[in-house]
Amino acid sequence: MNKIFLHVEGLVVLALSTYFYFYLQFGWLMFAILLLAPDLSVLGYLKNNKVGSVLYNLFHTYSIPVVIIIYSVLVHNHISLMIGLIWIAHIGLDRMLGYGLKYPTKFQDTHMDRI
Repeated sequence: MNKIFLHVEGLVVLALSTYFYFYLQFGWLMFAILLLAPDLSVLGYLKNNKVGSVLYNLFHTYSIPVVIIIYSVLVHNHISLMIGLIWIAHIGLDRMLGYGLKYPTKFQDTHMDRI
């Protein structure tokens, strides 16, 4: 049951961040280009599992993009707001699909389950 909540939470986060992104009339092209950019963090796994999991988790936690969004709203920076919303949408997409934060054991070991 808890796993279902995590998937639904991801769907809601993806839907809301995508809605606000397009409500603010940001472009499709930038959304399409940057949506999968946080997944470049998996390149850390080329070094080892520990480095890979730290980099992956750094780019797949809500904390950093939320701070970016708050900063963007406070200083009226549309580019940062756009990046923050796309980043949040990516994390929501991952959670919806069952990809969670990584443990340093293997890439497949996540806080949601083993993938």
